[in-house]
Amino acid sequence: MDEPESNKPSLLERLSTMLLREPEDREQLIQLLHSAYERNLLDSDALSMMEGVLQVSERQVREIMIPRAQMDVIDISEPPEKFIPFVIETAHSRFPVTDGDKDNIIGILLAKDLLRYYAGEEFDVRDMLRPAVFVPEAKRLNVLLRDFRSNRNHIALVADEYGGVSGMVTIEDVLEQIVGDIEDEYDFDEDEDNIISDGKAKWRVKADTEIAGFNEALGTEFSDEECDTVGGLVLKNAGQLPKRGDRIRIGELTFTVLRADSRRLYSLLVERKKPAAETFSSENG
Repeated sequence: MDEPESNKPSLLERLSTMLLREPEDREQLIQLLHSAYERNLLDSDALSMMEGVLQVSERQVREIMIPRAQMDVIDISEPPEKFIPFVIETAHSRFPVTDGDKDNIIGILLAKDLLRYYAGEEFDVRDMLRPAVFVPEAKRLNVLLRDFRSNRNHIALVADEYGGVSGMVTIEDVLEQIVGDIEDEYDFDEDEDNIISDGKAKWRVKADTEIAGFNEALGTEFSDEECDTVGGLVLKNAGQLPKRGDRIRIGELTFTVLRADSRRLYSLLVERKKPAAETFSSENG
């Protein structure tokens, strides 16, 4: 006779029974979590998040920050009509505002505050700036996350040992260490094809698409001797790791970076255009 549903131990009770062994260190705790996964007490997402929580307590800001060179900033000397197209193109919700260079950040501008400019209200960027928060490179991610939550702050500038700005970090960067990559409208579902037509002579392409498959789909003849993937081809021609919004022209095709982080490319928009001599141009100037 089957055991009544009400008498079956709950997931929490089963996990508690396993954890009564009192792991002596982090490695033993991870082994217990993996054992729970193997016994179907945890699914893969839950296991991944628990491991992410443990990693957050050990990792430092310098390991996940957006490097200084890849920060999208606004110069306070520029008029709104000049920097607003840049805000629209990069599609961030918050921007560090500089006065001269990236070591002199005077505040944070929220993109939504720019609505006042279109409303015809009196507009002074300096009056709209929120205070910039600075954190050291060695700050632990779990401490930073606690600060973000308690201060209701979503972005922090990272200061090096000499007081200069070495990068920036957002609450999303920290949360992704726990829950995995947070997708946006430019991302692919895992089950989707690597190459998706967005209309006439436009395609969304996963960066890990093999060059042979790309050639077959678009009728191109790129060599795969030096690079196996489209992302590798773009990196080779750019000469550096491009960031979101950067455009790389290779022959008759223009590759626009839709999604990337400080380590790798994820997705690209490919447009067929006439050959151009220039092979790399950043939207950020």
